[in-house]
Amino acid sequence: MNNIEQDAGVLGVPLDRIDVSQHHLFRTGEVLPLFARLRREDPVHYCADSQYGPYWSVTKLEDIMKVDTNPKVFSSSWENGGIVLDDAQARPPVKDFVLSAFIALDEPQHGMYRRAVQPIVSAESMRSLEELVRARTVKVLDSLPRNEEFNWVDLVSIELTTLMLATLFDFPIEDRRLLREWSDVTATLEGMDGFVGHEMRMVKLGECLQYFTRLWNERVNAPPKFDLVSMLAHDPQTRNMTPAEYLSQLLVLIVGGNDTTRNTMSASINAINLFPDEYRKVQQDHKLIANMVDEIIRWQTPVPHQRRTAQEDFQLRDKLIRKGDKVAMWYYSGNRDEDVFPDGDAVKVSRTNVSRQLSFGFGIHRCMGMNIAKLQLRILWEEMLDRFDFIEMVKPPVRTMSNQINGYTEVMVRLHG
Repeated sequence: MNNIEQDAGVLGVPLDRIDVSQHHLFRTGEVLPLFARLRREDPVHYCADSQYGPYWSVTKLEDIMKVDTNPKVFSSSWENGGIVLDDAQARPPVKDFVLSAFIALDEPQHGMYRRAVQPIVSAESMRSLEELVRARTVKVLDSLPRNEEFNWVDLVSIELTTLMLATLFDFPIEDRRLLREWSDVTATLEGMDGFVGHEMRMVKLGECLQYFTRLWNERVNAPPKFDLVSMLAHDPQTRNMTPAEYLSQLLVLIVGGNDTTRNTMSASINAINLFPDEYRKVQQDHKLIANMVDEIIRWQTPVPHQRRTAQEDFQLRDKLIRKGDKVAMWYYSGNRDEDVFPDGDAVKVSRTNVSRQLSFGFGIHRCMGMNIAKLQLRILWEEMLDRFDFIEMVKPPVRTMSNQINGYTEVMVRLHG
């Protein structure tokens, strides 16, 4: 089936039966024409029947910002269901287990946990990390096969992001791929590729807690250091966390430090193959790199949605959202809003308003690691452009089947130049 036939098929669905939460739509790309239709015809859309129950879809940038910057009305708390449509992420169907990460907390608890680890993303921290990030990027790129095909996701995207996570946690480098495993098992739920079942998911997360408890015990009895575990262990507001609270904070930091960067690194290769003229522009003018990084993050939107739960009735456009309703902010749609980003399905490295993108969220939950992600991506591009004339994608990429993580499992490439 070609793209025109595919788009026609999904667009033929009656408006009141559109359910953009279905995982397969994100793997195939069929969700994008559905989002475009909702933006045109019903930007605050009610889905009465889905695998998650009824929910609202908010698809235009201005409306998404109204929800995202109003935490008093729209709760992120795990007690109200958390930050994704699937309640099972925050409340797995396993006895007495919840994940109460600070991203799934309202104020004042959210701010308390966030402040404990905020120094890791300070301007001083970014300056101190740059030399290390560049040295590792150079080493990874120089080790790539030159005369054979290989999976960019595995050899570059996963390798660089797990190295960074290991640095931020002061985690043993030789075990760094465990961080990727724990990130994947946290963000992979029923209906997604690689779902291991709720019981096994809890086993894996228990292994994560056990490993990090050893690190905690080492650092709580030592002088404070500049890593995430030590920061949590020594901050007066977090040093007395329960094991479940500690695990919850670890997982949001692991997932947050992994998904945006890893999947944008992979999306970069997809983008330059789909829009090679844009790549040539950056080759000719390296000053475009920073803007191009933002543009690819917008185009990719590594986290397609976040969910909120209404705490009171709220009028949005011509719709009344009732107290208790689930509301999905579709960042993936807002980042293609025609009123803000003309020709939003295309990558344009000189797009002048790309800073308005929604990939990092807004308000109190704006992504804490945004500058770390941009630092890694900028350095990767600087070093790539110094080494390769082109990175050819030799077959279509394999995408994740998930409405939570917009990512790739395979991007097969060959280096040129």
